[in-house]
Amino acid sequence: MAFKKFIIRSYEGHSDRAKVEDLERRCKVGPSESVLYTMGDPICRIRNSPMYIMLVAEMENELVGVIQGLIKMVTVHSHPNNMAKVGYVLGLRVSPHSRRKGIGSSLVRRLEEWFTSNGVEYAYMATEKENHASTNLFMEKFCYTKFRTPTILINPVNHHQFQISPDIEIAMVKVEEAESLYRRFMGSTEFFPSDIENILRNKLNLGTWVASFRGDGDFGLDGKVPNNWAMVSVWNCGEIFKLKLGKAPLSCMLFTKSWSLIGRMLPCMKLRTLPNFFSPFGFFFMYGVYQEGPFSGKLVRALCEFVHNMACGSAQCKIVVTEIGGRDDLIHHIPHWKLLSCQDLWCIKALNSEGSNKFGELSNTQPPRTLFVDPREV
Repeated sequence: MAFKKFIIRSYEGHSDRAKVEDLERRCKVGPSESVLYTMGDPICRIRNSPMYIMLVAEMENELVGVIQGLIKMVTVHSHPNNMAKVGYVLGLRVSPHSRRKGIGSSLVRRLEEWFTSNGVEYAYMATEKENHASTNLFMEKFCYTKFRTPTILINPVNHHQFQISPDIEIAMVKVEEAESLYRRFMGSTEFFPSDIENILRNKLNLGTWVASFRGDGDFGLDGKVPNNWAMVSVWNCGEIFKLKLGKAPLSCMLFTKSWSLIGRMLPCMKLRTLPNFFSPFGFFFMYGVYQEGPFSGKLVRALCEFVHNMACGSAQCKIVVTEIGGRDDLIHHIPHWKLLSCQDLWCIKALNSEGSNKFGELSNTQPPRTLFVDPREV
């Protein structure tokens, strides 16, 4: 039987908004069957990027597929000036009743064409490691290569605030100071965005905080930093979209019920509770986490507890999330629940001759310990 014809075109906000949101609700993503609620703005995840596009697939006046892409300059070692133009693929959705008709492949192909026409050297995508449908499409059909395996760390928010040690001082820094610190200490980190100042000035960025031990030195105007210090910035993802899980692993369900029962039976223990992930919820994303000094791990943990206490004041914020390099020692200092956390998979593909010449060196290098995850791509 012949497939019905479809067309690929650019997203038109006025006429497509409701249709794209309906498609998002009908497409459950990954093993957890998560659903994204964009609250009236389907391009909210890419709107804050330097250059972006959304493409839709239409069949007989029905919107049956969508994909999003963005372009930016990031740090990529072995390139001239250690910078490269990259395109990020995200938000690929195809209506359940229109799958296996080449719609997803056509959307990816057209997006790659847009990348190429704008001088992109590499296209990359990120997905849950267990999302086999996505990895099969990109790796087998479009020849993307496994690139990095960052770790997503998730910590539930509850109403019990942490008491931060009086020996630790936490201070919010101005945007200009934050930009200077990031460029100085993380500018050489893989995938560090060249427009970090735009991220820090964005309304979704709640701020940047530094932590140090009292009496261990100060942050001076001459660039001096304490012997031990740490830094983090916070992005309010819940301001633009909400998530809802369709299902959870059986082990997680059993643990949640048991934990909740113990908490009700022994309230004096003040056990931390798991939020309801089966109704729409928001979250804070911690990014640009940095530490320096032999005892700075305690400062990272203090900053994470500080962010948790911030999240307690938000009714919609149910979790605090961060993503770090797969070999990053930060994992030992960032509070998280292993049951909720998971491994991500980044895949990459060279799109032009410049990228192809460097691709082997880039894809075969030992993964760095640190990785900068842009909050605009969460």
